[in-house]
Amino acid sequence: MATAAVTPEVVNAPAPSTPVVLTPSAIVKVKEIMATQDPIPAGLRIGVVGGGCSGFQYSMSFENASGMMDKVVRFDDLKVFIDATSAMYLNGCTVDYVETLEAAGFKFENPQVKSTCGCGSSFSV
Repeated sequence: MATAAVTPEVVNAPAPSTPVVLTPSAIVKVKEIMATQDPIPAGLRIGVVGGGCSGFQYSMSFENASGMMDKVVRFDDLKVFIDATSAMYLNGCTVDYVETLEAAGFKFENPQVKSTCGCGSSFSV
């Protein structure tokens, strides 16, 4: 009875996903704003906080260091800090910086959002 040699199939594991992605225009704008701070912060914190008429709001602030439980995501030389709870709500989210004739600001595209409020500043999942 002959046995055939079986070679195991090699499957490449997917690259670990980041909770959030910043577009090139968002990265440029964050770096531009950071450069005006004194002292220059270590990175940008992106999070989700309770509040607003739909339940949650996005938050962005500059930080001098990451927290003990933070996930640190690098976009070139820009560090983005995300706490574990916020990472659950931000998974798959893209942050863009848009300028129109009416307004300019950061725009969050989050596939997990089920509904937003009328003004667009809060959301629910």
